[in-house]
Amino acid sequence: MSGQDLPSENPQGVWRGTEKALVKLRVNGQEYEVFVEPRRTLLDALRKDLGLTGTKKSCDEGTCGACTVLVDGRAILACMALAVEYEGKSIETVENLEKAGRLHPIQKAFIEEDALQCGFCTPGQILSIKALLDRDPHPTLEAVERALAGNICRCGAYPKILKAALKAAELLGQGK
Repeated sequence: MSGQDLPSENPQGVWRGTEKALVKLRVNGQEYEVFVEPRRTLLDALRKDLGLTGTKKSCDEGTCGACTVLVDGRAILACMALAVEYEGKSIETVENLEKAGRLHPIQKAFIEEDALQCGFCTPGQILSIKALLDRDPHPTLEAVERALAGNICRCGAYPKILKAALKAAELLGQGK
């Protein structure tokens, strides 16, 4: 097939090499249309194309958890996910937690327990905790540790992060 046989437009999102294609992403309840190369990570689409910089880029190889986002309620590493694979899925970033100037109970718990130092890992930690609390509102310490196993804090704030997760469960149980 010669290049002349290929259509000049790509309305159905059919992949041809590294040509960009339209991807419809549902992020934080809002629909976005972005043109991305098939190799573009969800992390880069969120940060560079949509300007949602709360999701952090750190190791870029799936080992630190700073890029954690929720997809259909499940925590994933956005640096290891291709944006094209998440069309039509519900993606949630840390920017979605605060509502009308009110912090989410997990964010409140992090502040109350002083569970951050540099704060770079905090968005990923918070979203991993949210995924856990959404499926288990009364987790054990061991369940929290398992949920956070993929999130690295280089400052070593782990004891306070664990306390914040348990405090968040308490706050959510109280409707705060």
